[in-house]
Amino acid sequence: MNIIRYPQQADWKELLKRPALNTEILFPKVSEILNEVRTKGDEALFEYEMMFDKANLDSLIVSEKEFNEAECKISKELKSAIAHAMTNIRTFHEAQKFEGKKTQTTQGVVCWQKAVPIEKVGLYVPGGTAPLYSTVLMLAVPAHIAGCKEIVLCTPPNPNGEIHPAILYAARIAGVKKIIKAGGAQAIGAMAYGTKSVPKVYKIFGPGNQYVTAAKQLVSLRNVAIDMPAGPSEVAVLADETANPVFVASDLLSQAEHGKDSQVILITTSEKLLAETETEVTRQLIQRSRIELIKQSLAASKLILVKNMQEAIDMVNEYAPEHLIIETDQYINIAEQIINAGSVFLGSYTPESAGDYASGTNHTLPTNGYAKAYSGVSLDSFIRKITFQEITPEGIANLGPTIQIMAANEHLDAHKNAVTVRLNNLFNK
Repeated sequence: MNIIRYPQQADWKELLKRPALNTEILFPKVSEILNEVRTKGDEALFEYEMMFDKANLDSLIVSEKEFNEAECKISKELKSAIAHAMTNIRTFHEAQKFEGKKTQTTQGVVCWQKAVPIEKVGLYVPGGTAPLYSTVLMLAVPAHIAGCKEIVLCTPPNPNGEIHPAILYAARIAGVKKIIKAGGAQAIGAMAYGTKSVPKVYKIFGPGNQYVTAAKQLVSLRNVAIDMPAGPSEVAVLADETANPVFVASDLLSQAEHGKDSQVILITTSEKLLAETETEVTRQLIQRSRIELIKQSLAASKLILVKNMQEAIDMVNEYAPEHLIIETDQYINIAEQIINAGSVFLGSYTPESAGDYASGTNHTLPTNGYAKAYSGVSLDSFIRKITFQEITPEGIANLGPTIQIMAANEHLDAHKNAVTVRLNNLFNK
């Protein structure tokens, strides 16, 4: 890991750069894939699954038999863990249900909002180096709570044409009925345009590699909405001299194992903690099964020593991490000063992996500094809010003159007239 001591604020921008790839260089290739899917539909999906995932498929749709077989392959222990996690995720997201209240803005003028679900949503679950059934729960549970009528899940199969049984099990208990064996940019295209096997959706959710990210960006220009821009996963740990270096090192390593492009950062006011954390990272690293992957991630990661806690807080807000762990003596007070982060984990016994799996919060979060402008996935991500208003005769009498004056001054006479005819009708009775 790279150690930086007392960096000047003028150097923070360069120091806090992510190792993210520029997805724009992938646009020509990804556009080619998307165009093939748009014009050839299922035929293109079969071809790309053979090309990229080495899967010679007879069908793109997971069958009922495959769902049933998957359930038999899952241990009781894992089933129980998935159920526990899903209960917590459901509890947290159900608490976010919107309650629209009618508001009288002027006597006789009442306005309100109604939340309605996005009817058709597409969920993308990566295959890659790990079966991310936790992502299934994070996306499908709020979609189900929101009341989305059609939930389509795309995930890449293995070379035998199979989906990991834990993904199928999690999807089934979370309410997903249609799973498509397709990954990468071709899966994003299928959900954006629709094919014989894949329904066209209105919004696409889920993480993925740089090709998936590029595809989501391209289809969002005119075809479909997406949850947020995404990039490699990241964590920042904000710690002082009271932090446990064993815990800090474990948090850095747990995030680093996501992928070679993941970034982990420690920002601390303690030279002693920095040194002890570096030692602990080295000690724990050799015990990890994904050691080579973690090493690649750590090569771009940083241990940063700053002068005081205010500087540490300012640096965190500048970085805007996807995940932020605060291991300090006064972590609640410090948390109040955090304004840019995707999800925050407080105290020594709140590891980031809790949010990844089972505490209840959503792990689909903005990366690459987008936490300055975007929220993570929540129940709101799966709904739309429609505004309503009702104006009585008394209301139009009270509000009408204001509308007339404003419309006239914008030179929109027809707008003014829509009010005038009503006022004339009202007062000339």
